[in-house]
Amino acid sequence: MRLVVEREREIEAVESVEYWSIKGFFEGKVPPSFHARLFKYKDQHVINREKKKFLLKDGKSADAVLRELRKREFLLKGVEKKERKRNPSPPFITSTLQQEASRKLRFSPKKTMVIAQQLYEGVELGEEGSAGLITYMRTDSVRVSDEAREGATEYIHGQYGEEYVRKGKLGRKKAKGKIQDAHEAVRPTYLDKPPQRIKGFLSRDQHALYRLIWQRFIASQMAPAKIEQTTFIIVDREEDAEFRVSGDVIKFDGFIRVYTESTEENGKEEEETLPSLSMGEKLLLKDIEANQHFTQPPPRYTEASLVKALEEKGIGRPSTYAAILSTIQERKYAMKEDGKLRPTELGSLVNDLLVDRFPELMDIGFTAKLEDELDRIELGKLKWVKVVKHFYTPFNKELTEAMDTLGRIKPQDEPTDQVCELCGQPMVKRWGRHGRFLACTGFPECKNAKPIEDDDAAVKQPPAKTDIRCPECSAEMVVKQGRFGRFLACSKYPDCKGTSPISTGVKCPLDGGDIVEKRSKKGRIFYSCSNWPDCKFATWYKPIPQKCPECSSGYLLEKRDRAGKTTVFCPDKNCKYKKVEEEKNLVTDN
Repeated sequence: MRLVVEREREIEAVESVEYWSIKGFFEGKVPPSFHARLFKYKDQHVINREKKKFLLKDGKSADAVLRELRKREFLLKGVEKKERKRNPSPPFITSTLQQEASRKLRFSPKKTMVIAQQLYEGVELGEEGSAGLITYMRTDSVRVSDEAREGATEYIHGQYGEEYVRKGKLGRKKAKGKIQDAHEAVRPTYLDKPPQRIKGFLSRDQHALYRLIWQRFIASQMAPAKIEQTTFIIVDREEDAEFRVSGDVIKFDGFIRVYTESTEENGKEEEETLPSLSMGEKLLLKDIEANQHFTQPPPRYTEASLVKALEEKGIGRPSTYAAILSTIQERKYAMKEDGKLRPTELGSLVNDLLVDRFPELMDIGFTAKLEDELDRIELGKLKWVKVVKHFYTPFNKELTEAMDTLGRIKPQDEPTDQVCELCGQPMVKRWGRHGRFLACTGFPECKNAKPIEDDDAAVKQPPAKTDIRCPECSAEMVVKQGRFGRFLACSKYPDCKGTSPISTGVKCPLDGGDIVEKRSKKGRIFYSCSNWPDCKFATWYKPIPQKCPECSSGYLLEKRDRAGKTTVFCPDKNCKYKKVEEEKNLVTDN
């Protein structure tokens, strides 16, 4: 909890700094055309993130550089090619299994461990009977038995060929902290039971997790991938400006044929497909643009990144990670917001009190320190009585003082401008079992209480107006926020209770109904046909009322990644149309 709270305070303390980047669109003698970023201008780096220095600090300076570069001619000064090997990730341990299942399958650590327990204990496989499909799932070791390694080698040779078999042992980074090595890595127990063969005996979630464990293990025993990275260095004739772009070509896919580890590093540039060009070749600058950015605070923890942080800092053990994340959410110390953990008011209050009252217990290095002492006790280098006494004596004193002085802890009431409609006294935001609610200050004489529509809003915003008419009374409709997301409501409420879902302006390709915005039980926005359940059309991506420029599709889909990049693409799988745009922040004049 302390990690989540401290990360939130880091985010609040960061002051965003404006900076601009410039991107050119170049064309050579052979296709395809490609984008390149301005790397240097007049011997100065345009963006230096390590030193937090930016050459173009506002739109005015960016426009001046744009005007100058539009006049220049450009040529390809250098082509740098580097071949590198990319090694596979080791088989799963508990923490990496939880992280990868969170990123790839959207499983919580608790759900991952429940399903892994089922796979470990055994699943009925028809006439074959019950079989435990994976090894023990609570482990901190990537060790694999010789028998399993030999079985994987035989499987890879038969399925993919001799060139995909790993030669020798891969060098692994030494893990931080002490490894107990009591159990093997998490891997399939039977290599004659690939996921596809036993899919019919598993639930959807069991199959997804088993397939993930299978692919990770097989890939870990395969040959490295060979990747050639090509970098173009483009300059103008005066060599005032230097653009750069890189692209990767996979020479040999190796383990990538089976599995690639996901990542939360979304700030990387999208790789370009580069043409075959010669040094000194003249390039045509087809277009050039400037994009505004702001420095970003560190991201909030996801469940995956928090598990990784717990492991790196030596907090808890593999068997406790899932319980830790479940507890802080079940007790409302933290909540998920767009898939990331944000501390609640109660969580921040509890954290501050515990840090103040129990500084040693709440120290991030406490677990690692205690485990080291326990290891020394095991080796006979330390007396257990001394360790327990050193901890318990001050802890008991701190606990007694806290119990005597603190009592029941809850956030203080927050005054509001609302007045109780029953007795006329002021209403306050009060903390209850399920979060804040509006309560009358006349309690217990007046027991008036009601929920708060937006618990985090300091000021309630008026509903947004629309030009859509109510289907019941033809009055103007407004956009409101309910527990299941946004919807259209009649402006004459409560006299008229007419409501409608928010339409995207796109007609359903299956039955011609309206595609409308909805929210799932877990709070995620999706889009489906207004004729549901008669029509089953649904998508996670936002439909856009634009025709595809390359095929006959009457609409496009839009998705946005965590880095702010928006991708617009055609819903037709046979059409390759795709357009990627960075999020552009516009400056407004005050």
